[in-house]
Amino acid sequence: MQLCDKVKLEGSILYVSGEESGSQIKMRADRLGINNDNIFFLGETSMTLIDQAIEDIKPSLVIVDSIQTIYSDEITAAPGSVSQVREVTAKIMMTCKKQNITTIIIGHVTKDGNIAGPRVLEHMVDAVLYIEGERYFSYRVLRGVKNRFGSTNEVGLFEMREEGMCEILDPSDIMISDREGNPSGSVVIATLEGTRTMLIEVQALVTPTSFGLARRTGIGVEFNRLVLLLAVLEKRAGIPLSNQDAYVNIVSGIKVDEPAADLGLALSIASSYKNMPISKDLVVVGEVGLTGEIRSVSQIEKRVKEADRMGFSKIFVPQSTLKQIKYSGNIEVVGVRTIREAIEKTF
Repeated sequence: MQLCDKVKLEGSILYVSGEESGSQIKMRADRLGINNDNIFFLGETSMTLIDQAIEDIKPSLVIVDSIQTIYSDEITAAPGSVSQVREVTAKIMMTCKKQNITTIIIGHVTKDGNIAGPRVLEHMVDAVLYIEGERYFSYRVLRGVKNRFGSTNEVGLFEMREEGMCEILDPSDIMISDREGNPSGSVVIATLEGTRTMLIEVQALVTPTSFGLARRTGIGVEFNRLVLLLAVLEKRAGIPLSNQDAYVNIVSGIKVDEPAADLGLALSIASSYKNMPISKDLVVVGEVGLTGEIRSVSQIEKRVKEADRMGFSKIFVPQSTLKQIKYSGNIEVVGVRTIREAIEKTF
């Protein structure tokens, strides 16, 4: 609904909904403050009637919500089945390409986060976008996983509010806005979401285990990566963690997958174990190898600039990336070679 209202097109917009009735869509439009005479609504699940409406209205944009509810009379299978989804998508594609109509197809996802139905659906369309977000957080990430005409590295960051999806113009400010005091186990990392740099707080809690086997829990980080870093800290930095429960959390419900977060995760764990806080003015970036070395990461200068813009006074980067940094701002850039050296310089 927000997209229908904001897009600037010469012509009308056809919103096809097999999920909700016209009254439900109208309630949402009223809540979002949308009053646009160019939006036409069709509550229908029959592909024959939808195809006829597209022919009659000749819109500039068609939105189908959702593809799993639409059916074709030529297929005997139930709506949402593999054959129905494939057939209906092909019919929509043929009609809209013939008339040069931009079309957005909304699809369900499984619990694993994959598009429900046949994988051929992803190959038939020109672009695939996912809206990702945790159930208990209001932040949403719009991520491109396929784009036939350009890069998939761009992401959109939004917050779900009463007035709809609102763009987050300064994600770094929001992700670290609630950071008060200076407790142990907390550090800020500079990570990339697509081509956008974000500063995110990492928190860790290390406590002696009450059981024979220590627990490891990671929220927002890959579990195997967490276990690997704990092993590196014990072997290369001399921190005995085999009898310690370790809990790591990426604040604000954001998932961090890139290896550049390794150093921040390791330092937050070491900080909690030693019960020694990390300076609030420090940002850390770097991948940690199995031998304890700090390996280089991509787009290091962008990360340094973002840390400087947010008012941090020092940043740890891999020693090998120092020659790549031409930026001379107000932030002190410190190169580290190993995880042991990073811990010594931190504390």
